[in-house]
Amino acid sequence: MVGLAILVGLVYWLMRQGWNWRRTLQSELPPLPELPADPGPALLAGSGRYHGTTTAGNWLDRVVAHGLGTRSLAELTLTERGLLVRRPGDVDFWIPAESLTAARTDSGIAGKVVPGGLLVVTWENQGTALDSGFRADRSAGHTAWVEAVEALVTRRTTKTKKKTEEAIS
Repeated sequence: MVGLAILVGLVYWLMRQGWNWRRTLQSELPPLPELPADPGPALLAGSGRYHGTTTAGNWLDRVVAHGLGTRSLAELTLTERGLLVRRPGDVDFWIPAESLTAARTDSGIAGKVVPGGLLVVTWENQGTALDSGFRADRSAGHTAWVEAVEALVTRRTTKTKKKTEEAIS
């Protein structure tokens, strides 16, 4: 019995060391954008579970820096200014609209496959492309989220393109 307790303790300690090692490796990841005082009126809102963030395109490379590695309950609010992720008991984070690049449904993220799928939002944090995965309380709503995020990305891209063209002419 004592040997089993020691073995379990050793495994736990090794897992913790691995987590801390990953956090050290990712320490160069720039800080997350600050939460806005007023994110603006909601285009879409919902609750569910945050499953984690990975480097974009690599669903096994979990990002643990800045509190992005822990699964938690989440409340999402999409506005014209960006995506607000409120996580009760954990670190909230903000993805500005300019940083959003895409959204899709997928079957898993951060080494976890989720039956019924996930909403995966792709965004950029100061040059680092990231994927964040969410599971809405009602997974049928994922399609509406994908469409809303894609529409916001399209509007922002069009506005930026027009401003660039006006500056050039």
